[in-house]
Amino acid sequence: MNHSGFIPRVLAIPAVVGLALLILPLVALVGRVEWSTLLSDITSAQALSALGLSLFTGLVATAVCVVVGVPLSLVIARSGSRTAALLRALVTIPLVLPPMVGGVALLFLFGRTSWLGGILGEWGIQVPFTTGAVIIAQAFVALPFLVLALEGSLRATGVGYEQAAAALGAGRWTVLRRITLPLAAPGLIAGVVLCFARAVGEFGATALFAGNAPGVTQTMPLAIYTAFNGAGVTQGTAVALSLLLLITAITVLLLVRAWRPEAQR
Repeated sequence: MNHSGFIPRVLAIPAVVGLALLILPLVALVGRVEWSTLLSDITSAQALSALGLSLFTGLVATAVCVVVGVPLSLVIARSGSRTAALLRALVTIPLVLPPMVGGVALLFLFGRTSWLGGILGEWGIQVPFTTGAVIIAQAFVALPFLVLALEGSLRATGVGYEQAAAALGAGRWTVLRRITLPLAAPGLIAGVVLCFARAVGEFGATALFAGNAPGVTQTMPLAIYTAFNGAGVTQGTAVALSLLLLITAITVLLLVRAWRPEAQR
């Protein structure tokens, strides 16, 4: 079967330009890697600190997103069309919001002069410019990826099997555990993987809300930014960390593709 359709051939030219715009910068990045010092660059004390912090906060932020994101996805998927559209729009806001604006919003919510920051301050809890702030910033920007991926999978599976299980006497929790979530597993796995990748790569909201303290809030993106501004890790280490983030992104794409429903047929 011919899948080319009736697209004008001249459109191949801007298509190639667009593809080059996406690929060539990555090729240039790989070309700048000092392969002879790659191992020492990524195992330096500063690099390992940034890498370890990124993985730790990324995993915790992903766990937070799972705890709150799965119920939110279920609510959206099983709500009426108007309610679902409103909730979906609210969830999508962090995706289109500039990360710096998200950082400012978090700072205004948890800062000492805010109502919530004041309450936490009375309990001796300070959130901004701590490792906890990194986790909150990462969860803020990554949560929509999990919610939207799982919500789409839940809607695709429908409620037919759930109704059949309920008619046979299964309780709500049994239906959720044995029917709903297993059927939506591809979307859940894809959402978790995308969520973790977005959390690890978060920069803007983290920089404003958590700061850039080595060993405390300096994740890999912040370490890369600091290096190219003449401080912290060397530029060789920054390029090496950039390569690690690129490899992470490619791995995420492969995992998501493997868990797509059509990939399992």
